[in-house]
This record gives sequence, structure tokens and C-alpha cells, in this order.
Amino acid sequence: MALFLSPPKLVLLAVHLAVKADIDSLTSLAAHHGSVLRKELLLRILLTYLPETLRSSDYVTLIEHIERGEFPESQLDSTENEQKHEIDVSSVESLTEEEAIKKVKKLRLLPLSSPEAPSTAEVAADDTTSLFLLRRSYKVDEEAGLLTELPALLAPFLDHSPAIRWLLVSTIVPLLRRNCEYYPNEPIPYTLAAFQRLPERTIANVLLSQTGAREEDYGQIGRDLKGMIAPWILDRKRWNNKDRESGSAEGLTPRGPDTNEDLCPGWNQVLRWLTSNASKNWRVAANAFDQWEGPQSVDFGGILGGGEEAQLNDEQRRHLDWTYAQAALASTYLISNASVEALEGAYAILNRAVIVTNQDPLPPLQNAVGLLAPLAEQVDGIVASPKNATYLRNDLLDSSNILTWPTETSTAFCQALIISAFILTRAGSPCTLRRVGELALLQDEREQKAEALKLIHSLANQGPKTDDKFWMKARDEILWLRDWGAEDAWGATDSRPKGIFSQLKKEFLEVEFLKALLTNTRYALAKSIYEDSVERPLDEKVLKDAVFSTAMTAYDNASNPNRTRGGLKKCDDIIKAFPNTISKSDPVAQKIEALLQATHALSEFRLVLKQGEPFTPVVLRVHADPISIIDRILEQNPKSYTRLHDLLDIGAGMVKAGLTTTTKTPASKQQHSSYTTATLSSEEEEKQRLTAERRITAMCIDAALTEDDFETAYSYILNRLSSPPSSRNRSSTPSSVVIEDDYSWKAALQAGKYRRTSRTVRPTHIGTNASANPEIRHLEQRIECLSTALRIAPTPTLQEILNAFRRAEEELDSALKAEEEAEDAWDAAGDSMHGHHGGGQRVPGAFGTPPGGGGGGTRQHISATGIGSGGSSAAAAAARSAKSSSSSNSRHQQLKHKQTEEAPMSLFDLSRASVLSAQKNLSALSSLQRVAGGLGGHLGGVAGGLSGSVGSLVGGFTSSSSSNTTTNAAGRNSLSSDRDRDMMRPGSRGSTSTAGGGMTNSFYSDGTGTGGEEGNGGGGQQGRVRKRDQLREAAMGTLVSGVGWLVGAPAPTQAQAQAHGGNGNNNGHRREE
Repeated sequence: MALFLSPPKLVLLAVHLAVKADIDSLTSLAAHHGSVLRKELLLRILLTYLPETLRSSDYVTLIEHIERGEFPESQLDSTENEQKHEIDVSSVESLTEEEAIKKVKKLRLLPLSSPEAPSTAEVAADDTTSLFLLRRSYKVDEEAGLLTELPALLAPFLDHSPAIRWLLVSTIVPLLRRNCEYYPNEPIPYTLAAFQRLPERTIANVLLSQTGAREEDYGQIGRDLKGMIAPWILDRKRWNNKDRESGSAEGLTPRGPDTNEDLCPGWNQVLRWLTSNASKNWRVAANAFDQWEGPQSVDFGGILGGGEEAQLNDEQRRHLDWTYAQAALASTYLISNASVEALEGAYAILNRAVIVTNQDPLPPLQNAVGLLAPLAEQVDGIVASPKNATYLRNDLLDSSNILTWPTETSTAFCQALIISAFILTRAGSPCTLRRVGELALLQDEREQKAEALKLIHSLANQGPKTDDKFWMKARDEILWLRDWGAEDAWGATDSRPKGIFSQLKKEFLEVEFLKALLTNTRYALAKSIYEDSVERPLDEKVLKDAVFSTAMTAYDNASNPNRTRGGLKKCDDIIKAFPNTISKSDPVAQKIEALLQATHALSEFRLVLKQGEPFTPVVLRVHADPISIIDRILEQNPKSYTRLHDLLDIGAGMVKAGLTTTTKTPASKQQHSSYTTATLSSEEEEKQRLTAERRITAMCIDAALTEDDFETAYSYILNRLSSPPSSRNRSSTPSSVVIEDDYSWKAALQAGKYRRTSRTVRPTHIGTNASANPEIRHLEQRIECLSTALRIAPTPTLQEILNAFRRAEEELDSALKAEEEAEDAWDAAGDSMHGHHGGGQRVPGAFGTPPGGGGGGTRQHISATGIGSGGSSAAAAAARSAKSSSSSNSRHQQLKHKQTEEAPMSLFDLSRASVLSAQKNLSALSSLQRVAGGLGGHLGGVAGGLSGSVGSLVGGFTSSSSSNTTTNAAGRNSLSSDRDRDMMRPGSRGSTSTAGGGMTNSFYSDGTGTGGEEGNGGGGQQGRVRKRDQLREAAMGTLVSGVGWLVGAPAPTQAQAQAHGGNGNNNGHRREE
């Protein structure tokens, strides 16, 4: 029936079949009515009414038949064709012709070309098939969103029109892969037509919006670039010079006029995407350049064969390659991560640039670092100019950037930088490529020095302790960084280094590396390089300074003051590591040795300078007043003052080490150079040693007094402070070294002011000339300390000392009077008991009267038999009889004489009395006449200076004393034998040493002479000195010594002292000093 339909009805029937998507019937209808259903009309009907949801494979064959104008059914008989493909014409059969014509006129068939379809403008108007396919593609995507059906629709017609081919390859395929294959969960919200209308830069960003966004997708970055960017960039529409004829590559320069970013804005945006990712996430850039060989590597997905990229001419393809390589170089400089892995990625990116520009491939990075090949000759002066430093940060993708445009010079420069950064980073000093580039280009010496020190210190802290090969390799790398192997290059002519340490002297690098070796205890290796080698890298002086500086660094870093451990041991080992360079007699080596000894000595004590912080050696070296540390030792270590010799050795070590130099401040002490070069003259050093000795002694005296050990303090004053400071330097005399001692007199004064308490340490022994009364003995010692203070104190301080001296004398007088009163009371009690029990009755505690013999014989027997011998009964009886006969007369005389002696006396009267007392004893005791010269020498100018002025007083007083002693002789002889023995015992009050000058008074003879009352005692009884007179003479002797010192009396000579000690008089003894 369709064979007999009118043209209007045939058109309406074709529309009906297209709406129902009856492709077979429509094909049959078109085959039999080609004269009516012409090609354009049929394509417009399909374009307008064929459903967009229909699969492309269902109707693409019809399009091919329409394009060729040949249908298989046309070869068949019409009858057989109708029977085989019976067409339902019921939809138009009932229509009249007029109705059919009206409906045909109402049809709104779409034109094949439209401004809404961007690609149709590139197709000729008579190419209806191409227009249909392009318009159909946009409709399918817009109406149904079936972008996946377009490749099947257009693939059979790729050769029909370039517009169809490049729409599919450069637009549909990238968009299809972006939305449907690669990132279906993150599609871009653009239709095909809208996507084409986007700016080129936006399209590039849209296509790469998800590339490298997740770490798990890093392996697909190359896929995205090959499958989306590479096909998209090959379309001529992306290029501004699309009409340029293809030219020969010969004669083209890589930096031609079309190398600016306006040549291909989309491609330039891709390059910017690469470089921006390099600065933000270097892994994305590294994977991109590693997985994508370049713009020539395209994934068409099997749609196209080879050679389709010939749409671009040679200049365009060369531009793609060189700009891609430039982006690779720019990315290396933009990597901000300073790690070994990042630098390995940068090296791979650089290698990609080298390969793309047809240069020789680079060796692996590990091999390049191991070989350290000379690269200085490949880097010319133009590239290494300081003015190019701005290109490290600006215009990285500009064709005028000499550092990123991929030439052999720029790639060699970048390779040298990567190797340099790799060496620094691997050694523990992270450094980016841009940082090393600035070091090499700006040539700032301070920056280079800081980076070199950072590198070497990192090696010193992290390097192995036993691998010499590592240190040899490290030394080679450090020297290579200075000139990039220029010294190893054969025939090198440029003498100016080009490395990242080019402004540093080789000597500086050698010195710092030597310090690193010594810090890591590689002494043998350091000695072999810097001392034993034929060509020594360092001069002897430079080597010495480096060794001393390293030793002091080890000392400062030490935490244990023991020199056999830790940093102090390392300091000692470093000094001894170069025996041919540093001898034991070297002044600086001696100073360091003294410092080590002093520090080691401090380790024997507990010492905390700050709460919660243990003492470290560096505190001693930088301390503003190191001697004061000894004071802290005395505070924190009980009884440490008894180790005076050890403390003096510590102080001497501090002086010898130069720690007490007053011109140094703590800040300057921290500088090793100032420490090792500072020297003192022998006289100045000796002066400081003596000052330190006196100061430490004073500290020990104060510490002893603080711990109530007065005896030790008294001993130190008597033995250490009473004599002038002595010099250990034999070449100098005491008079040649004058020190300002402001410590000794203060210590002596404090000892003189000390008062004995119950906590005071008791003496272990009492001297032979000391008083048995501990209180009197203590007062005598205090006066002796004050006498020492008077001798050594400066003039302005004498008044304070004299006041203390006066108070001590007053206390001594009071003690003596109290003891005398106690003795008188004891004597009175004994006399009373003897008077009540007379007539030969024996009273407990009394002694019998001897049957015969005088007192002289008894006295001689007592002296001869020695102290504490007990005597004979006859001697005891004689003494008791003499005492009994004179008791009544002597008591009255004692009371009268006591009242006279207790009268207040002036200082002059006391001096006169002491002189008269001494003269009386000299005239009375024949045993002391043999030592009169020595005693006169000891008194010195006291007797001689006062003889003229007090001569008459002496004579008068002597006469008076003579008469008085005659009367009191019997009373004094009433003392019991027990008391006599007590006085004669060594260390008792019978032998009293003067507190000031050591003068000794003997109160008993050796049996050959008589007492002061000889000839007046009667009965042949030997005279003896009364106990109260003995105590008075002891006090007077103290004043005599003080007056002798005030008037300048000379001290007794050694010969006089020996003569006095060798006369056989065992009753007097000198005090040991």
C-alpha cells in the first residue's frame, strides 16, 4: 500500500516511523521512495523526530545508507520487499490529500546547521551528513545525556569530515573519560556544547580538577594526561596560529616568536597546573612527569590510528616538547619539600626534560652522587651569574628564563644543584633546590658559611663513629660542593669556583671537617690526613687552633667533671691526638691540662650551683669568679675545709688555666679563640696564684668557724696567715710579688671574735705551753689571731681589730682573776683544815712533815725526778711544815697584795709591769740567765726602748717587789705537793707561753739556782714563784709581745731560739707554729 501513497502522506508516514523508531520500515520506505524522501529531508526528519534515547547502533546503518544513497532493498523486487517488510500505513491511509498537505506544512523540521552547535560552523553547507551527525551529537547529549552513545555514532564517519573526527577525539573523548570513565562520581556539570564554549584555560582546569586529588590516584596521573589532555591539545582550534602552514623543523629555534603563552593558552594552563602542583605537592608533579613522556604520548583509546597528530605542524610539536621540558625544570625549582625522596623525584623530572629535548640521559642519582663528576665546565658564567637569581622565583615558564629553558647548560646547572641539595639533605641538613640555587647564584659568603657549618655539624652529630670510608667520602663531597669538581676537571681554566660554597676558602672547610672528625673520635684518620700526609691541607698554626678549639668544645659539652669520662676525656684525647704538632710544653696545652686537672678535682666534691642543676664543667670555664665555686664546695661538703691542700691545688689550677683573669668577661671566655690566645706574664700569674691561695685559705677558715672547728681555723691562721705569702716561682722573690690581700685579715679577725660554745670542737691535744684551763687557752688563741690580723690588716681597719683585741684582753683578765680566786679559796680551805687538825694529826688530803732536810733539797728532788714523780715523804713533810709556819702571816699579805694587783691599770702600767716581771724572773732564776740573750732578743726594742724612760720605775718596782716577796715567801711555800706537781706537769699553768710572741717563762729552776726570793726565804728553803704570779706573768707576757710589736721590736733569731731550747731547761717550751 505504501507504494501508492502520495508524497505528503509519504512524508507524514516517514515522520510517524521516525517517532516510533521503526528503523527497518523507515529504511524500506526510504529505499522505495527516494525521489520523495530525499537525503536532506530524511536527515531532517531523523534529526527532528528520532528519539535521542535510541541507541546509536540501531540507526547508524541507516545514516550510512542515506550518506551513500544505496539501500539493500532497492535491489529486490518491490513485491517481495513489501512482503518481507510490510509497512503499516494506517496512520496516513484515512487522510485526504488536503489534510495531508496541511499536516506537512505544520511540520517543524530542524535545520541541519545551527549556531547552537559550535562544530557545525566548520562544515560546508552541502555536507548534510556531517551537519546531521554533529547536530545529532549535541541533541543526544543535551536531551538524553547519553554522551556514551556518541562515539558509536561518530566513529563510522571519522574520515568523512575532520570536524567529526576532532570533535570526537579532542572534545567528546576527553569529556567522556573525565565524566564517565575516570571520575564518574565527580562529573563536571557541562554539556558538550557548553564544554566547547568554555575558555581554553578553564577547560584544562576542569579536565584536571580531580587528577592527583587523592593519594591513591597518584598512579593514574599519567593516564589522565595521556587520555584527556594530550587528545584535547592536539585540536587545531586550541592554537592561535592554526592557519600557519606546516614547516620544516630545520632552522627553527626553540625560542622562536611563537613560544609565548598566547600561542596555546590551554597548553600553557596545563604547564601551570604541573608547576603549581610541584610547589604544593611534589609527588603529583613527579608522577606526572614520570608517567607522561610528553605531549607526543597520546591515548586515543583505539579510535584513531597513528599519524593523526600530524594536524599540528613541526613548530607546534616542537613548542609542546620544549615547553613541557621547561615546565619540568621549573617544577624542580618549585619543589619546596627538603627530603631525599623529593630530590630523587626532582632528579627524575629533570631527566624527563633531558630526554624530551633529545639530550644525553642522566645517570641515576645515586650513581651521580657516588661519582661526583665535574660539572663546573658545563655551567658557563652566564647561567651562574648573580643576576639570574631572580629567575629562581619569577617567570619560571617564560621563554626568557635562562635557568628553566632546557638547554645543556641549564640542565647541567640544575643537575649540579640537585646533587648538592641531595648531599646536604642526606647528611642531615635538609635543603631545597631553590635554596642551593640561591647559594650558588647570590654567592653570599655568610649564607654559604652558615650552610656549610650546618652540614658539617650534622655530619658530626649523625655520622658513624667507626666507618672511616664514610668520613673520607664526606670530605670529598664537601670539597666538591665548593667548586662542583673543578679541581678534578682536566684542563680547567676558570679559577673562580661555581659551587654552593664557592665563596668559602678551602682552609675553612678543612678546619670544620677536622673538628667533625675529632668530635667523632676519628683521631687516627684525622692524624693521617692533616698531620702525616705529604701535602698537609692545613698549616701548623691553623691545625693547632682547630685542635684547641675542638678540645674546648668537647670540654664545654661535657656533663661529667671527671676527666676519665665523657667530654673531658674526649678533650684530653684530642690534645694528645697530634703529638708531632702539639707538644706537652705548648703553653695552650698546659693551660688546658691545668683546666682539666682543676675540673677533675672538683668531681671529688658534691657541688650544686643552681637548684636542680648539677655542676657541669662549662660553668667553671665561663664563671665570672671561679674561685667563689670553692666557697660553694665548703658550704655543701662538711669538713671539706680540712682538705686545704686539695682546695689550694684547685685554685692554682684555675689560675694556671687563665680562669681568674680579671680582664675577661664571661662572654669573652666563651670564645675559644680568646681563651687559647690569652697569656699572662709569670709575675702576673704568680700574683694571681698567691691571691687565690690567701682567698681560699680565708674561705677554709670561715668554713671551719661556721662548723665550730676553732682549732683548725686557729691552726690555719697561725701557719698560713701569720707569715707573708710565699712564691712558688724560685726566680722571683717575695718582695717582687705584691698582692692585695683583703681576705686574710678578715678571716683572722673573725677567728679572734669567735666565742667558744658547747658545740665547739674540742682540741685533740694541748700544747706544752698552753693553759690547762680551756677558757683561758681559747682566749689566748683568740688574742693570737687578733695579733695576726693586726700585722696583716690595712691601716684603715686597725681600729676595729684593736677594739676586738681590747675586749679579748678584758675577758682574759676576768678569766684569770676568776681562776685565781678559785685557787685562793681552795688554799684557804686547805689552810683552815690544817689549822684545825694540828699537832701532827693526819688530815685527809694533807701531807706529813718530813723528819729532816730543808726545802731546798726537797725542791731539787722534785725538779730532778720530773713531772708527776710523786716526790718523797720527807719532801712532802717539809713542804707541809713550811706552809704551816707561815700561814698566819702570809694570809694577810696575800689579801693586801691581791687588793693592790686588782687595781685598774693603764696600758702603760701593764707594759711597765710586764717588763719588771720579766726582769724579776731573769734576776731570780739562775737557770734562765743562760738564755737571757735570747729573751732580750725576743723582747727586742721593748726593754731597750723603754729603759731610759722607765729605768727608775723599774728600779723602784724591783726593790719593792724584793721586799714584798721576802714577806710572802712563807705563804707561797704553803702550797701542797700535789699542787706543785700539777704546775710542773707539761701543758699545765706552770709553764705558760705568751700569746703574742712565743716567749716562755720558767718558774722553776733545774736545781742549781734559787728563786726570785733567794736569800730572803730563811731555813735554806728554795724560793718559788707563786701560782697567781705565774698567771699574772702569763697575761703580762701577752701584753709584752703586743707592745713589742707596736714599738717595732725585732723577733728572736733562730740561733737564740735554739740556744734557749738547748740549755736543758725542760720547764719552758716554744709553741709550734
